[in-house]
Amino acid sequence: PKGQGIWPAIWMLGENIDVVSWPACGEIDIMELVGHQPATVHGTVHYRDDVYKYSSGSKSLTSGDFSEKYHVFTIVWDSNTITWYVDNVQFKQFLNTGIAGWPFNKSFYFIMNVAVGGNWPGPPDNTTVFPQQMMVDYIRVFQ
Repeated sequence: PKGQGIWPAIWMLGENIDVVSWPACGEIDIMELVGHQPATVHGTVHYRDDVYKYSSGSKSLTSGDFSEKYHVFTIVWDSNTITWYVDNVQFKQFLNTGIAGWPFNKSFYFIMNVAVGGNWPGPPDNTTVFPQQMMVDYIRVFQ
């Protein structure tokens, strides 16, 4: 999906969110797009290390935008590193550098959504087309 105010995402939250709250539970954004920049994908982690922190990276296509065909969004996640790829090209790596309460070694669950509005994409305008949809071919998890 694309357009002003559209915000598709594939992301994960720590299963212990009800116990420790956000951001202490951890959040891993595998893929986020803001609709007014449809050629750029973002990958981010949100966490708590005494205070709220995040680390983010992005990758832009050299031509076209992400709405034109399927793409493969990947994270490789081990006990101390999370690495993001789009179409097998690495664009971000996040390392555990002694983060207090590193939340990324606990269980997480998936969320896939298309949000409308919000601080990042802003509101839709008269150029935004509705309805919108995000098509996901598959999610694969290896352990």
